[in-house]
Amino acid sequence: MMALFRKELISFYGSAIGYVATAVFLILIGLVVWVFPGNLLDYGYASLEVYFDQIPVVLLFLVPAVTMRLFAEEIRSGTLELLLTRPLNEWSIVMGKYLAALTVVLVSLAPTLLYYYSIAELSAVPGDVDHGAILGSYFGLILLSAVFAAVGLFASALTENQIIAFVLAAFLNFLLFAGMDAVSSLMLGHGALSDLISQLGIQYHYASMSRGVIDTRDVYYFVAVTFLFLFATVTSLRVRRNR
Repeated sequence: MMALFRKELISFYGSAIGYVATAVFLILIGLVVWVFPGNLLDYGYASLEVYFDQIPVVLLFLVPAVTMRLFAEEIRSGTLELLLTRPLNEWSIVMGKYLAALTVVLVSLAPTLLYYYSIAELSAVPGDVDHGAILGSYFGLILLSAVFAAVGLFASALTENQIIAFVLAAFLNFLLFAGMDAVSSLMLGHGALSDLISQLGIQYHYASMSRGVIDTRDVYYFVAVTFLFLFATVTSLRVRRNR
């Protein structure tokens, strides 16, 4: 598993694509947080709410860009069959690629910790920010990235076309993040059912975590959804092996 993990990291950062994807992500989120209307400086108080509210939208596209080739390229080139004949079970293959994809996403997020330092220095009293809330929000962001990466990996395992894998992953992530809330809002007069549908979506659980509130129920939700899509990816590989 670790050999596959290292191989995927080297493959991603061994070409310009990895650095370009990270640079585009950082530039885009930087513009959203510091330049575009409603930016962090317009708030007038030391908070990273703008960052944590807007970054899921950017991750909807960044994560599929990272994961789209992981299995699709293997299927297209015919090397997946060779990989499945190695002394590795499906879980080892999936986890090796998944951890590599998640590492790439987290490495891309790491430079945004500078925003934390910047907002602390820009506050009326330097360092006078809610450190617990910000660190809790970053923990929620890690869990969100974990779910998006698992969904992207699953989409990549379904097709040999990287573009289709990208579009499918972005669509599934959007459906999980905002789709449930949209359906819930349409169900007027069905309070209990509407609340249940809303709770099935990522946005319901991410909303509180993005403000630094860590609830074990939200953590369990993210872990469960991540495992569900990893299991679906393993099942897809087992079907291919049986064929």
